[in-house]
Amino acid sequence: MSMFKKIFAGGKEKPPTPQEGIQKLREVEEMLTKKSDFLEKKVEAELAIARKNGTKNKRVALQALKRKKRYEKQLEQIDNTLSTIEFQREALENASTSTQVITVMGQAAKALKGAHNNMDVDKVHDLMDDVAEQQDIAREISEAISNPVGFNNDVDEDELLAELNELEQEELDSQLLQIPGAGVDLPSVPTAEPRAAKGQVIEDDDMRELEMWAS
Repeated sequence: MSMFKKIFAGGKEKPPTPQEGIQKLREVEEMLTKKSDFLEKKVEAELAIARKNGTKNKRVALQALKRKKRYEKQLEQIDNTLSTIEFQREALENASTSTQVITVMGQAAKALKGAHNNMDVDKVHDLMDDVAEQQDIAREISEAISNPVGFNNDVDEDELLAELNELEQEELDSQLLQIPGAGVDLPSVPTAEPRAAKGQVIEDDDMRELEMWAS
């Protein structure tokens, strides 16, 4: 019975956190990278042996090329594994970021909900109606204060215009009197009939005699 408990106990273990999984993947990546560097050096070494013994000892050269091929295959496998691990690590990092974002958003939603617990939408609407009403009252008060008090607004504008014309005429007359020579008295117009000149009297007598002779 204890054996079965040990077997199924592994399935009940707490899964690692995203950060722990990322750290493990990075450790594996580092290990595989070091192994890849080691195999690349081995490939170069075997290639050097094959070149050195290519004309002298073909058997040694062929064995070196075989080992080089084996190391290159291992390198290819390691590169594929690194690509898979890198993809998995990036996916886990994105998942971790999404988890953090969701957690923060959940906390913000709870905070927002807590802030709204003491708010009633109907009360908010009532409050805004009260604010609008008070603004209308303030506007009416301002208009009432701005209107003149104790002044009769029933004034005939025609009378005001006539009075203004009189004032303008007085001002024009005053300006004319200030012009030099404007105040000099002109000679009066004669009322008596003008006397005829001496030559004109003689001509009148001649005309009279001519009229008498013609008649």
